[in-house]
Amino acid sequence: MKAAGRPGGAGARQERKGDCMAEEKTVLIVEDEKNIVDILRFNLERKGYRTLEAYDGEEGLRKARSEKPDLILLDIMLPKMIGFDVCAALRKDGDNVPILLLTAREEEEDKVRGLEIGADDYITKPFSMREVIARVEANIRRTAMSVPAGAAAADSAMPVAGDLAINTDSHQVFRAGKAIDLTQREYELLTFLASHPNKVYSRVDLMEQVWNYGYVGDDVRTVDVTVRRLREKIETDPANPVFILTRRGAGYYFSVT
Repeated sequence: MKAAGRPGGAGARQERKGDCMAEEKTVLIVEDEKNIVDILRFNLERKGYRTLEAYDGEEGLRKARSEKPDLILLDIMLPKMIGFDVCAALRKDGDNVPILLLTAREEEEDKVRGLEIGADDYITKPFSMREVIARVEANIRRTAMSVPAGAAAADSAMPVAGDLAINTDSHQVFRAGKAIDLTQREYELLTFLASHPNKVYSRVDLMEQVWNYGYVGDDVRTVDVTVRRLREKIETDPANPVFILTRRGAGYYFSVT
């Protein structure tokens, strides 16, 4: 499933999405360690993915823009241009391709920084290929379900609360008739919560039901960062939200009064 706001090549990718996983999907691997690239390429190709490779950040950004991959595995510590800057540049372009960060760092601030600039998720090295494949497949399934937005997407969007509306056909969100540029993950989280109004979900619940894989420990911070980014986009005053609220000690919920 693809979020709104994918100009500059979205059409090309959407043309490849009509048959979900029946069509070959492309994963761009941006990593400077050749042995890691070789392992990722081998396992992804065994699963039927086409792969592209880049060994520094500048090359990765060029290929992301020109080749329009379906997903990017992006190392943080790269020559020429670090992964954070590659991710930020693509998001500035309006490109919502799923980006999974590969990092050897354990510091929480590095993970949070990646999510705050628009990465969908992170995978900490050393990683298992089972984990990588699971996360790639989960993200590919979502993006594969997207359909192009029609001209009347705003008019046919269903109101969910106040002046907030969602068009589940075009995967777009509108506030007072104006489209809001959400990443895939932000759209997924919003639509899930909005489809279960006033029901409280813990961060672990959301990781399992929205992200589609379980997390433990500090990894659930992913949810907090995504909620914060989503509030910044859909709320008039993110510090005093009216749509996505927090039930202290319990979790998050979409408020409908």
